[in-house]
Amino acid sequence: MSSTLSSLPPGITNTNQCTKETCPVTLATIPYVPSLIGNIIFMGIWGLAALSHLGLGIKYKTWTFMGAMTAGCALEVLGYLGRVQLNSNPFNEDAFLMYLICATIAPVFITGGIYLCLSRVIIIFGESLSYLRPRTYTILFVTCDFISLILQAAGGALVSISDDKATSDIGLRIMQAGLIFQVVSLVVFVALCSFFFWRVRQCVNKGDVNAQLNTNFLELRKTRRFRGFLVGFSIATIAMITRCGYRVAELAEGFNGPIWANEKEFMVLEGAVLAVCILLITGFHPGWCMKGRFREASFAMKELRKRGKGGPGFGSYDSSVSGAPVGGGVEGDA
Repeated sequence: MSSTLSSLPPGITNTNQCTKETCPVTLATIPYVPSLIGNIIFMGIWGLAALSHLGLGIKYKTWTFMGAMTAGCALEVLGYLGRVQLNSNPFNEDAFLMYLICATIAPVFITGGIYLCLSRVIIIFGESLSYLRPRTYTILFVTCDFISLILQAAGGALVSISDDKATSDIGLRIMQAGLIFQVVSLVVFVALCSFFFWRVRQCVNKGDVNAQLNTNFLELRKTRRFRGFLVGFSIATIAMITRCGYRVAELAEGFNGPIWANEKEFMVLEGAVLAVCILLITGFHPGWCMKGRFREASFAMKELRKRGKGGPGFGSYDSSVSGAPVGGGVEGDA
């Protein structure tokens, strides 16, 4: 990461020896002084979100979702902490690497939490409306998330140990590949979700007697709370795609591109967009919106109920939905 530049002041042979007082900030890897107040605000948002997901996860026993979201929020806090430290010294290489790696891979955990919710939603509506089993969706997209994480982490590690621009650029390309893979996975995820809800809507509109809506969650599907969850997570997913697309474009130009040097774009397309994402996911927490039935809607619990170990009622389905009103793919309101 370090480099010797002809424009360094006399007596300084490496940017690692620089401070704001001794070298022009344009020689830093981030060629500006990050906003102190802005980054503290975002760090606070993610810190509160981490505590919220920890508390809500314990309350509603959404263990896997809690783990993914808390990890993602904690990494975002570290990422913004790195930027806060860069405010006092833009040449702090450790702070830069903490920002670059943590802020890049943190959203992978957030998308993982989003992916975990799809299988629950499918079970809540009815598996017969989905071409794939809920377990398949979870395994497929969590695997994609893991691959994206490995690529981004590997690229970040290579950047952190590089001593020359060529090696650093290779690390950036690997990180970019991970981000592109994440974007593609999210787009496929959105496409499959859209197709599933199109089938739900068609089922309700046509009154298809062959459709099977899970009556065990009939009242839950009617609530504003659950409908809010569907809308909130949809917007959050779009926000995540927007952010990842921005990061792909940013890293495509390397550390010398105009996007990399523009803090306003970062604060909007990274900071504000992801803040909207996490606020929606936290405000429409699946444990609260599903009224404590998040675990009941998991495919693992469903298998236990099929074997007679989870109590009656789970496998009950509605064979006629001709009278069900339509509201964005969800029956009714309450």
